[in-house]
Amino acid sequence: MSQQEQPAALAGFRPDGLGEHLVAETTVAAMRVQQEALYGARDYFRGLGFTELLPPMIGPVTDPGARGAKALDVDFYGHPYKLMTSAIFYKQASLKGFPKLFYIAPNIRVEPPETAATGRHLVEFHQIDVEIAGASREDAMDTAAGLLTHVVRHVLDTVPDVLDGLGRDRLAFAELLAGKFDRVTHTEAVHRLRDGGHPQSPDAEIDWAGERILSMEADRPFFITDYPKGSRGFYDSEDPADPGVLRNFDMIAHGGFGELVSGSEREADYATIVTRMRESGENPAKYDWYLRLMREGLPASAGFGMGLQRLVRFLTGLDALWQVSAYPKLPGTVSP
Repeated sequence: MSQQEQPAALAGFRPDGLGEHLVAETTVAAMRVQQEALYGARDYFRGLGFTELLPPMIGPVTDPGARGAKALDVDFYGHPYKLMTSAIFYKQASLKGFPKLFYIAPNIRVEPPETAATGRHLVEFHQIDVEIAGASREDAMDTAAGLLTHVVRHVLDTVPDVLDGLGRDRLAFAELLAGKFDRVTHTEAVHRLRDGGHPQSPDAEIDWAGERILSMEADRPFFITDYPKGSRGFYDSEDPADPGVLRNFDMIAHGGFGELVSGSEREADYATIVTRMRESGENPAKYDWYLRLMREGLPASAGFGMGLQRLVRFLTGLDALWQVSAYPKLPGTVSP
């Protein structure tokens, strides 16, 4: 995306304007929506019997599958630790005591500088992280759809004036609230994009341009399922009935807002997870604590992460994630 193609608000952002940003009407409005979105999310999970845990912020390893982003290193009493890009391994470990859990989890990902122009990337962000023991992918998808529906209803009920002030058309949520979310496989999505002239690889995640095309064509959120093996993390379970296909999913918001959720069934077999680590180029020795728990036995599970800032951007209809973050840190930009 060139400078000319960037949304005007994004192109005009300067990190030294934090003071002005914090008092801007748009920021204040977005934080009111964020507050109600978090209230709605917690209300939804408590109603389903989930336990909220506070996530770790550092650990010996973190999620290696962060789509081109890098983790930051910290010195932890002489040991090289990582700031969390995702707490997925801790979610799985926590199932031993908490079979239905969620986090509001801070994440740090050093994104490539060029992603600053997408409007959908920040270095610091939060996820609504969920894990459910004994659940299938379909259970996780139903939970994610229920979460979004509950939050949208709560925000519409509590701060409709804020949405009106931002110019967000409430009719944008009508189809979402009216019925089930659509669902396509990765293969179907690739065919649709190629038929439309977009050169999407069949062996990789849907790229950002392709995701936007599909998002703009939709009138309600939808799921993309069955990503090819190798396109996602080693912890996504492979479909035993369809080798080479993963039991995972993304939820894509309509209207060009793109991915809100990524999730999967988790691989819970020790030998298989070690093999998958090696296939992905990861050294199993780095994951010693996690593999010890896996060997002892972790529950089979499914879960997902919903990007909080992406959710708030979708709710408000704003151009870029920095507008829905009180302290935005854009990729490639040193800021307070």
